[in-house]
Parts: sequence; C-alpha cells; structure tokens
Amino acid sequence: MSAADTLFINMCRDILDYGYSTEGEKVRPKWEDGTYAYTIKRFGVVNRYDLSQEFPALTLRKTYVKSAVDEMLWIWQKKSNNIHDLHSHIWDEWADEDGSIGKAYGYQMGVKHQYKEGMMDQVDRVIYDLKNNPYSRRIMTNMYVHQDLHEMNLYPCAYSMTFNVTDNRLNAVLNQRSQDVLAANNWNVVQYAVLVHMLAQVCGLQAGELVHVIADAHIYDRHIDIVKELITRPTYPAPIFTLNPDIHDFYDFTPDDFTLENYQAGPQIKNIPIAI
Repeated sequence: MSAADTLFINMCRDILDYGYSTEGEKVRPKWEDGTYAYTIKRFGVVNRYDLSQEFPALTLRKTYVKSAVDEMLWIWQKKSNNIHDLHSHIWDEWADEDGSIGKAYGYQMGVKHQYKEGMMDQVDRVIYDLKNNPYSRRIMTNMYVHQDLHEMNLYPCAYSMTFNVTDNRLNAVLNQRSQDVLAANNWNVVQYAVLVHMLAQVCGLQAGELVHVIADAHIYDRHIDIVKELITRPTYPAPIFTLNPDIHDFYDFTPDDFTLENYQAGPQIKNIPIAI
C-alpha cells in the first residue's frame, strides 16, 4: 500500500464516519437533473506527502497523471484561461463561447507585478526567489484575487501555494478552499507533486514535502456508495516517478517529460456524476 492510499482511505473514512451533512441547507451546486447536490464534509483536512520517499499516485484506482499534468501546465506554464489550450474537456462546463473561463487560474498566474527586481508574474517570481533567495519565507502565489472574482467563471479551488526550502529540500503547502474528494483529490495531489518536482529540478533543489490543506473536504451524496466501495479495494506499491533530467528551464517541460513506471492500480470508475 502506498502512503497516498493510506491517507486517502483514512480521510474518506473520517468524512463518512464523522462528517457533517449539508442536506437541507442552502447550497449552490446542482446535479444535471437540477436537484441540489448535498455533501458530507469535514473542515480543515491536512494531508502530508513526502515526495522524497514516493510519488503520491493513488493505486485504489488509476489517476490519469498526464492529463492532470497537462492541466497544471495549462495554468502554471501556459498561464492560459482558454480551454482551447487544454487537451482535456474538464473545464468545458465553465467556458464561454470563446473558450475562456474568465480572469481565473492561468490568467492570474500570468499577470505581471512590479517588484524591486523588475516586472514579473507570480510563476517567474517564485522561480527567481528559489534560485536567488531560496531560504526566504515569502515565496508564495495566490490566484484568489478579490477584485477579479466577478470576472471568473469559477472561483479558484486550489488557490494558493507557499514554498519553503529546508536543508536544500523544496517543500510546499497547497491551500484549497473546497474539494470534491472522489473526483479531484488525487488529481490535485499528483498535479502539485509534479510541480514541486519541476521547480526543484530547475532551481537546483530536491523535492521535499507537499502539504495539502483543504478547508472543505467533501463527499457528494451521489458519491457515497462509490467511495465506500473504492476504499475497500486492494492496494499496490507506489509507482516510480521520473522527470526528464535534461530539462533545466521550467518552460521547456511537456507532459512527455514525466513518466510513471510500475503503476499498478484498481479498475477505473467511469461516469462519475459531477455537481456543477
């Protein structure tokens, strides 16, 4: 069993056993048939992944790492807010007729700000600091920009990263305001695990810990039975993650520069209902 499986199973059991039901409350999300999507939730879930020990891909069922990485690169590398720059359809529901999701995600990462060292966007600021001032306690990003929220088709879920270098290891805290545990938990975990590996490599560091903080970790009502079955499945050892060692520029990475070897996992869950 991988550490990611253990954390996922324990988190799901905690939500199912001790979570709070939102049934009957005024909620925003709805199912495709128009009925309200209620959840069982826990507040303030914190999971820690030691990236120096293993890559945190779930083995209970397979996470499509290349698609997850493609979305992460869409935000952090392409700094795009248009689904035409993305190779999956996960954002289609929130895009307008031109493919834009508004001033969200990649848009915010690409906005340049004035610093003492010159004009930089958030990604380039992180890279600059990790190379030039790695032991700073001020290396952060934030996509939750209040003055632009009214122009976002969806408020950012995973909205903030805080980076910290300790003993030449790059650690990071991923802050998430809300998470659909079944649909998105491991998807986000592998995305930001890969991001930490990428930044560590191009900045001359080693990958350390990824700490995932979720304010509202929830299981939707129509996901409960799926989750109960999922967490009883057999598990397998964590796969072996490799990153192309020849890449030294953050903007040169492609999804083909990441590989997982010996990724054994349980059967995929198809047609998971998604609340919108």
